[in-house]
Amino acid sequence: MLELLLNWDRDTFIYLNSLGIEDYDVFWSNITNFTTWIPLFILFVVLIFRAYPKKEAFWVLGTVLLTLALVAALTGLTKEWVERLRPNNTEEINTLIRILKSPDGYSFFSGHASSSFSITTSVFLFLKDRFKWSWVFFVWPLLFATSRIYVGVHYPLDLLVGATVGILFAILFYRLYHKKGMAK
Repeated sequence: MLELLLNWDRDTFIYLNSLGIEDYDVFWSNITNFTTWIPLFILFVVLIFRAYPKKEAFWVLGTVLLTLALVAALTGLTKEWVERLRPNNTEEINTLIRILKSPDGYSFFSGHASSSFSITTSVFLFLKDRFKWSWVFFVWPLLFATSRIYVGVHYPLDLLVGATVGILFAILFYRLYHKKGMAK
């Protein structure tokens, strides 16, 4: 069963990666960089401080950052434990795929997916009642995670598991925030 799943994952990755068009390489290479999204992060902070009194805004921001830190730590530990090679480092397929980035390290699960979905879900949960349009923020992690297939460094399951971990941790910490009485 696991072998069947991994074969599907590899074949799906190869197919999706092969859909890349050279004219869009610069776009996807920029989408995959954290620094491209700094204006969005600034917007998140500004909206949090508009939505909450100053003291509570710091608690909200701290909860988002704590969630991110724990998700990042779990991602790093899982990568070292599982030791799944990235597609760009896998000899079996790296000559069949388009590679725009060549990071070292392991693939499972995606830090881009886990971190972006944890941040976005946290911010969404804290702002959804104050800004009805905050669901739009999910465009970022969808593009950000998808870019990892395009540039040749993550399999679909890496992204799906990373996104799931990020979302679940965000929900958990949001609930803990309200349960511990930090909310006013």
